[in-house]
Amino acid sequence: MMINDTENSVKDMLGRSGIIPLKDAQKLLEERLALCSSRAIEDVPLEQCLGRILAQDICSKEDIPPYPRSVMDGYAVKAGDTYGATEGMPAYLRVSGEVKMGEFPEAGPAVECCFKIATGGLLPPDTDAVVMLEHTVQTGTEMIEIVKPVAPGENIIGRGDDVKKGESLLKSGHCLRPQDIGLLAGLGITTLGVQPLVHVGIFSTGDEIVPFDQTPPPGKVRDMNSVNLAALAEKQGAIPTFYGVVKDDEELFLAAVQKALEENDIVIFSGSSSVGSRDLGESVVCKLADLLIHGVAIKPGKPVIVAFSGSKALFGLPGHPVSAAVAFDLFVRPVINSFSGRTFSDLPQSRTVQAICKRNMNSAGGRTDFIRVSLSRKDSGEYEAHPVLGKSGALSTMVEADGFFRIEESSQGVESGEMVVVYLYD
Repeated sequence: MMINDTENSVKDMLGRSGIIPLKDAQKLLEERLALCSSRAIEDVPLEQCLGRILAQDICSKEDIPPYPRSVMDGYAVKAGDTYGATEGMPAYLRVSGEVKMGEFPEAGPAVECCFKIATGGLLPPDTDAVVMLEHTVQTGTEMIEIVKPVAPGENIIGRGDDVKKGESLLKSGHCLRPQDIGLLAGLGITTLGVQPLVHVGIFSTGDEIVPFDQTPPPGKVRDMNSVNLAALAEKQGAIPTFYGVVKDDEELFLAAVQKALEENDIVIFSGSSSVGSRDLGESVVCKLADLLIHGVAIKPGKPVIVAFSGSKALFGLPGHPVSAAVAFDLFVRPVINSFSGRTFSDLPQSRTVQAICKRNMNSAGGRTDFIRVSLSRKDSGEYEAHPVLGKSGALSTMVEADGFFRIEESSQGVESGEMVVVYLYD
């Protein structure tokens, strides 16, 4: 689908068509993702599942705990034997046994007797509460005074109080956390069906680019984008693979994209996405994939390319590092999330703070601007947002910034003193 033909297409300052509003581009991407086929489920050992995405719902097949347990050190009692106990008129019980850790008590204490029990011990039969050790006084080798009564169920966790048999625990699409893995281990689950990891192939383009571990001669620059984009992909749970730096040669470029598409779910190249005599991105992409988007009304990140080859995604991101990072966040990250099978709850997906913008920031109508800011906090507790100015090639502006705010396409800008919503960088 050539986005240039849509009625939403507008022209940029150079008269080039194809630039569409951000909301329209994101809608197109969402609609195209819905057509991508699902991928095979992987069975993975539980201890290797941290950060993986569940591919199935999980229900408990047993109660946790399977038997009532004490949650305090003290004495297992019949609650009725403690009623009315006070420091001035304590209840007296004989200690007729002890619950050993790891052992199942076959019988409970006799009338007006109790068992000594430690935290985690199984509650003996015919008892229904635990008196805390602090609320007892030892009066002999076998007798205690109870100075505070307990109610049935006090200081114990009952059968199924943690998890009940048949209870729904986790839904498909959930990203597994340490606490999830701990709970599943308690249920004896040893393997999980999870979504396969997303593989992302990355390379940079341009005759002026050299690998980041080399000293560039005059006229050349080190490759920052590939390392930055690989880190962004890895942070989303994907597996990045770097395919090197490709020169501005259509044959080499085409071969690199083709190889990366064969070996990955997503391919990203940076550079060669804008319109120019030496920018080969669109022409190469159209030979291998269906072009969905080329150019979005955002700053930075306008000359982004989005295409699909079957169920594989191909992205051409701007060569300027900040533009590439913004385009990644807006377009690549949702595709990684979709391919990984991740679903989101109604909880906020980004940390945000309200802050007072400390300078006027103008914006061109019909374009969404992303303004990087550093934050400071006033004595009153209010945050102030200080725009970090710089070109889209200056990645240091993102290092200096704590987050960003958006100027929507319907706005002409933000005035100093105006409240903005700042999206914090992770």
